[in-house]
Formats: sequence, structure tokens, C-alpha cells
Amino acid sequence: MPQSANNEAALPREESSVDTITEFSPNFSLIVWNDEVNSFDWVIETLMEVCEHSEEQAEQCAMFIHYKGKYAVKKGEYDILKPMCDAITDRGIGATIEVFV
Repeated sequence: MPQSANNEAALPREESSVDTITEFSPNFSLIVWNDEVNSFDWVIETLMEVCEHSEEQAEQCAMFIHYKGKYAVKKGEYDILKPMCDAITDRGIGATIEVFV
């Protein structure tokens, strides 16, 4: 082995920190859509019962839904949000689940 190779091997190496993603777990948003059919009170009651929102939180969500056209009322794993989405749509309110990054 050449002399320079031995010298290089003896030098301390700089450690590098690299994060490795071992499992991809996408997060989802439960989106409630605005419509001209359902009342604010019905949407608020639904969010309180289905999503376990406080009255204040449900009212704020209803305002966002009304003025923005849609709003992510809950974020989490698909398996948790899917039954909530189904319960909301069963009440005649438009809801979908979307992936968010």
C-alpha cells in the first residue's frame, strides 16, 4: 500500500448526519365543502358530534367552510378520518378526504 493511503486511513473522518425515512405514513385531511342547502347550525352540530369539536371550534370551521368554499376540519390517519367522512356525508353534507404534505 502506498504511504499516502496509510496516512489518509489514519485521518479522522467527519461524521455526517443523515435522516433516513424508514416508513412513509401519509397524513390526510377531512375536507368539508360549502353548499347552499345545509344551515350553519346543522354543520356546527355535525362537526361537534362527528369530529368532537367544541362549539367554538365548530363555529370557526363553519365560517371558513362558508367563506373559503371548503375547509380541512380534521387531520390525521385515513382509518380514523374515513368513518367521520362517511358520517358527515350521511348527514347530507359534502365531505372528502385528501392527502396533505
